[in-house]
Parts: sequence; structure tokens; C-alpha cells
Amino acid sequence: MSFDHKVIIIGSGFGGQAAAINLQKIGITDFVMLERRAFAGGTWLQNRYPGAAVDVQSPLYSLADMPYPWTQMFVTQPELAQYTQAVFAQFALTPHIQLNQNVNAARWDAQAQHWFLTINDTHTLTAQYIINATGPLSSPVIPDFPGKSTFTGTSFHTNDWPKDLDLTKQRVAVVGSGASAAQVIPAIVDDVAALHVFQRSPHWIVPRPDISFPRWLQRLLGHKWIYNTIRRLIYWGLETRVLGFKYSSFILNLFAGGPAKRLLKKQVPDLKIRKSLTPDYTIGCKRIILSNTYYPAIMRKHTQLHTQDNGISEITPTGIISADGTDIPLDIIVYSTGYDATDGLISYPVTGQNGTQLSNVWADYPRGYLGTSVPDFPNYFIVTGPNTGIGHTSAIFVIEAQMHYIMQAIQYVEKNHKRSIEPTVEAEAQYTDMVHREMTGTVWHNGGCNSWYKSASGKVIAMFPGFSFSFKRLCKAFKVTDHIIQ
Repeated sequence: MSFDHKVIIIGSGFGGQAAAINLQKIGITDFVMLERRAFAGGTWLQNRYPGAAVDVQSPLYSLADMPYPWTQMFVTQPELAQYTQAVFAQFALTPHIQLNQNVNAARWDAQAQHWFLTINDTHTLTAQYIINATGPLSSPVIPDFPGKSTFTGTSFHTNDWPKDLDLTKQRVAVVGSGASAAQVIPAIVDDVAALHVFQRSPHWIVPRPDISFPRWLQRLLGHKWIYNTIRRLIYWGLETRVLGFKYSSFILNLFAGGPAKRLLKKQVPDLKIRKSLTPDYTIGCKRIILSNTYYPAIMRKHTQLHTQDNGISEITPTGIISADGTDIPLDIIVYSTGYDATDGLISYPVTGQNGTQLSNVWADYPRGYLGTSVPDFPNYFIVTGPNTGIGHTSAIFVIEAQMHYIMQAIQYVEKNHKRSIEPTVEAEAQYTDMVHREMTGTVWHNGGCNSWYKSASGKVIAMFPGFSFSFKRLCKAFKVTDHIIQ
């Protein structure tokens, strides 16, 4: 067999980093990490908007192989960016990274038994295995508002925040009220002259239990066994949330619904505004936001909340006309409108066996064996694929769980002198049927909302319907009989 690299990893965020580290563990060093941007690091290097921070406790939102002296429980983007650079250095990943390498297409060659990748529309690279680690939150979405292109001020998605943007005394609109908006709005409210928040639907918000870590604790976090002990304590505390999300509305209300309602009542005394900020769905159906500062920012005198009744009717060269006919002059429009995280999970065309298109396989809804591999797509693995999201704990825990399966699959092929591996149609169908059968009992399915967790089909695609340790156990129990190996 002749190919450029044994493994090509697409993406250099935490998914790509975990893949690279684990490949080294099993003795594979012939790999590259393709990064479409001019810098490596993924989400936490790209998202530089004011207030950007993680909403999972930092000792758990990190790689198990990389302890770190975090400065606080919920760290901000600059520290996460520093951590990413530390990972690159610790595991000598930088020589494996190729920047400005945008994948346009991937095609499996059955005769050669390897993948062809088209890069930047100019050249190809070949590999026996592909690990797609582009992530579910990498393709920003901005709705096509009437007149959007006519705006003559500054406009952008939070994913592409301009460097050195000066908001001082500017008239700003934030379109969206989800997780990113809930961080941006409090961070900029003191700088701007006027702030207009356009909310499609409200989110449930619970207090953010953040604390700064004293120096002595930061030093202790550098010791792996102490670090892992703290990780386990946080992990098992978060894991209990599944009891509410899937099994008990009483537990869900006790530990999430109650605190959310109390925070809303305490921080929003105005009954009319409070009503506008109160969701009409069960808490947990959409992503729960952690914030102590969002409601106070909304209550500021120079902030105006726009709901669907007076939302965006049209964007003009000078601002926004709301649904009630008000002309709102603006200097800056910030689109905090989310990502194509389900149907747009893979942004480039992928062609497998016999010309099979992944987009056609996923036409009804994205699906995969363990959310990681797909029949007719040999040696192709998807990090954070369909139904691998765990809303109650760290995404990195799930990524590392997937690595158990991916590395066992690759090792089996290599040790048995085979060339390719893919799941059987029956194994994938059985797994997918189980996932969606279990999903019917969850708040994501029956909580009464339309969230980004769902695909256009209405099926919940982003989440795994159970405990994260159950997903990890499935990934560790590699079943040869569930695969076609050639």
C-alpha cells in the first residue's frame, strides 16, 4: 500500500489533539493534523469574543493525560488557549500540524484501499485512515434576514469576532440569546452606548458556581493523581444530572428548575420583562445556561430586550427595523445565532464504497455506529459524531471515550495485517435504533422545545440518551463481529 500518511486527522481542537495523543500511544507516528485556519487549536482559539468561557468545570474539561494548574473553576478563553498550546508542546504535536489546509472532499478508493482528500481545491493527500475531528460547533449559521447584506456598519458572527474591535459608545445589537450571547452581553454592556438583544426564545439560566483557585490548589492540580481525584469527584457529581434529564421530573426540577426560577425572580423584578425571559418548555430541553450576570445586563437602562413580537423584520443600511415598525439605528450587529451542529456535522462531501455519499446516507438524519463510524465508509472515524453529545458533563470525556473504540479498530486492522474496517449495516442499525428508542424518555425529546439538538427530521441527533459511563463502556467493548474487516 502506498499513501502519504497512515492517518490524517482533520481538525486541531481537542478532538484532534486526543486523536494524535492516542495514536502515539499505540505506536503510530505517521499522521498529520490538517487545520483549515491559519492557527491551530480549534474552538478555544477561534472563539475570542468577550466573555468567552467554558461551562464545565475546568479540571474535567481537559484531557486526562494533561493535568493543568487552572486558576478558576470555569476558565475563560485565554486560559483555554494557553492550555491548548501546552498540550501541543507536551506531546510534540506541532510538527504534525499543517495550517491553512481546508478539506474540500474525501473519497475512498476501493482498489487502493485508502482515502483521497482534496485540499484547498489544489492538491490531494492520501491516507489509510481518516479521523474527522472538525467538531459540531465549527460551521456558524446566520439566518438570511431580509436586507442583511445592505448593512453598512460592522457585522459578524461571534465565531469570527474582529480583533481589537472598539465597542466604546457604539450602538450594538446582539442577535440571539443562547450560550454565546449570554457571555457576550454582560461582557460588553458597560462599554456600549445602547444594547439591543434580539431573543427568538428564552433559555433557562442557573447560577454559575465559579470560584478562583488559590495558589496551593493550583500547585496540587499539577499532580496527576490529585488532578484525577478531583476530576472523578466533579464527574460523578455531574453524572447524577441524567437522573433528571431522563428518569425523574422531580429531580430535574429540584436541582435545575427550582434554582433557575429563583434566579430569574431574584434578578428580574420587572414582571413584564420576567415573563419575556421565562421559557415555555421544560428545563434541559435546550442547553441550560450558567450565568450570574446575564439577567442584570438585560435589566440595564440602556439595554432593550426584543422578543419575537418585536423581533427583526428587516435589516437596513443603518440598522434594524423591528416587527412593530421601530427603526433602530446601529453601528454594530453581532450574530450569536449558533452553528449547524446536526445536519451540517461534516462540512465537506464524503464518498465511500461504491460511490456512496455520506450526505445521502444522512439524508433522513445523521447516524453512526457508536456515533463514530458508518457502514460503507471504511477507515473513516467521526469524533463527536451523531448522538455523542453529553449535555450534563464534559465533551472531552466523550471524545476520550470514542478514542477507545477508534484505536482498537485501527489496532485490530494493523495487528491482523488487514487493510480496512467498517461497521456492518446491521450493527449500525441496531445501535441507532437503541439510541432513538432510549431518547424517547429524555427531556431533549419530550421537553416541548425545538433545539439545535434536533435535526431537520425532528430526531434528537446531538445527544446520547443516558449516562456517559454507559457510552464509554460501549466504546471500550470492541466487537469484531460488528464489523467488516478486509
